Amino acid sequence: MKLLYHSLAFYLALVSPSATATPSATATSPAKPSTTPPLPCTIRSPNTHAFFDLNPLHISDPTTSTSKHPRDRSWNATGWDMGYNFTMNFCGGVIEDLGERGGVVGVEKGLWKNVSAFYEIGGKVYSIGQQNSVPVLRGRKLVVNYTDGSPCDADAGKRSHIIEDLSSRAILGDDDDDTDDGDKKKQPKKPSKSHDDDKDDEPKKPTKTPSTHPVRRKNTVVSFLCDRDPLAQTLLLSFISSSPDQCTYFFEARSSAGCGGIETAKQTLSPSGVFGMIVGIAFLVYIVGGCVYSRVVLQQRGWRQLPNYALWSSIGRFIKDIFIILTSSCARFLPSRRGYQRVSDGGVGSSGNGSRGERGRGDSSDAENRLIDELNEEWDD
Repeated sequence: MKLLYHSLAFYLALVSPSATATPSATATSPAKPSTTPPLPCTIRSPNTHAFFDLNPLHISDPTTSTSKHPRDRSWNATGWDMGYNFTMNFCGGVIEDLGERGGVVGVEKGLWKNVSAFYEIGGKVYSIGQQNSVPVLRGRKLVVNYTDGSPCDADAGKRSHIIEDLSSRAILGDDDDDTDDGDKKKQPKKPSKSHDDDKDDEPKKPTKTPSTHPVRRKNTVVSFLCDRDPLAQTLLLSFISSSPDQCTYFFEARSSAGCGGIETAKQTLSPSGVFGMIVGIAFLVYIVGGCVYSRVVLQQRGWRQLPNYALWSSIGRFIKDIFIILTSSCARFLPSRRGYQRVSDGGVGSSGNGSRGERGRGDSSDAENRLIDELNEEWDD
């Protein structure tokens, strides 16, 4: 019983801190920032506390997908006047095999599987961004950026009338010989100078310096819009525009994933585990509450202070009786003992011994009847 009292005290000690906490104390206590890193492709708004999850937009490889009807291609967007269409995936690389298409221009072979957006033109594949699993919020706009694509086309920049730095160009003096001769005729002769001065007057040839500008690469900006229509597609991806040098591409994605929601906590226990915990708590409350009631109200002591003691004791006796019946009935199937056996006293030619044997059999039957009567009386109680 001491163990029962200690368990009851331990249970009350666990319940008391949560019960004594007042609502005012919980309301005034500042919320501690979460130290756990966010899951990939998820973000929480710092203003509205809305939770965004882009993982439902990820298209898995059909060979490894667990869905019943996996999608066999990535998301597509029409390029309209660009002359080519775009292929894109979220929270992972595209599922198309880019190696079979000749590889990606300007991207190492080891990074082809991380390409999240590309387009194909003239038999060549151009990447417009590598995989990125960290969305950002620009105010209330959910944005995903893909960077480190194929190198930007230098000729496209020239065609787009990009202003060049004219001061960096060197002026060559090959075409100025005739004009210099004419000027010398018009000007009077000056006294000759030393040989060192003549070397200084000679024009210097321009020197070519290697370019130190970093390679500009294609990138993508995808802006998400909320679409709560239950009959709408999972994602509607639209191409908006590109920069004049065709180095940055802008897209708009309409999906329910762009709507802020509530984060669903991961269930750490299975349904059977939750059910077992509920049953365990209910049984603990039944035992502890029944013991307290029987001890305080009914003034019971010992094992009788357990709730429904008569019921549980009768169940125990019933199990004991069943065990005795099964073991006694199975004893005859056991192999007999080897060695000598006692000869019955009721042999031929001995009437006295025979009567003694009959008396022994009668005593054994009386003992069995008494045992059955005792079991019936216990069962009736």
